[in-house]
Amino acid sequence: MNKIYQGKTKDVFEVDDEQVLLKFKDDVTGKDGVFDPGENQVGLKIDGQGLNNLTMSSHFFKLFESKGIKTHMVKCNLDEGSMLVRKAVSFGQGLEVIARFKAMGSFIRRYGSIAKEFDDLNGLIEFTLKDDKRNDPLIVENALIVLNILTQEELDIIKDNTKKVSNILKEECLEKGLDLIDLKLEFGKDMKTNEILLIDEISSGNMRVYKDGEMVNSLELAYLLGIMNR
Repeated sequence: MNKIYQGKTKDVFEVDDEQVLLKFKDDVTGKDGVFDPGENQVGLKIDGQGLNNLTMSSHFFKLFESKGIKTHMVKCNLDEGSMLVRKAVSFGQGLEVIARFKAMGSFIRRYGSIAKEFDDLNGLIEFTLKDDKRNDPLIVENALIVLNILTQEELDIIKDNTKKVSNILKEECLEKGLDLIDLKLEFGKDMKTNEILLIDEISSGNMRVYKDGEMVNSLELAYLLGIMNR
């Protein structure tokens, strides 16, 4: 298959006009050799992380589909470390949606003069542009519409699905004694149907989870949630 995109944590291969194959890698985001799901650069490689992320993503995409939330997943192959997905068009040049339950990471870097770590944010939703050169800048909702990145209808759908997904994940964590701090999502439009889909992955690579006041190790999360067996 022809590789059409080399990402930080996944490579993308052409399958046909409607589908692509995602190959999950052991690379994770971080800085100075420390894992951080909020970073936009590869910081280190962790053996087994790709399979871990794929297993979690498959589990949660199936869960979301069962609750009426459309995703891009068609099927996954754990033996090959890959996921077959529907082709989707990004909004603008790439858009990330962040749901925040507790203040942490970039939120504190921006608002640390008036907020402190673990302040309750009640599922606050933020949008950032995927732009490594500008460090993924925050963008307000009105600007998304004015710049023709989203229509009002698309914005409403994405916000509603973000609330549903983040609350499902929060409850899944609470059942296991875990605290979901924040979550980064991506959405796209199905190239064939124009339907808005939850895309990318759902794993420790895009969520920050704490247990007893400490961030959960990236490989541990799937085990603590009962998704993978040791």
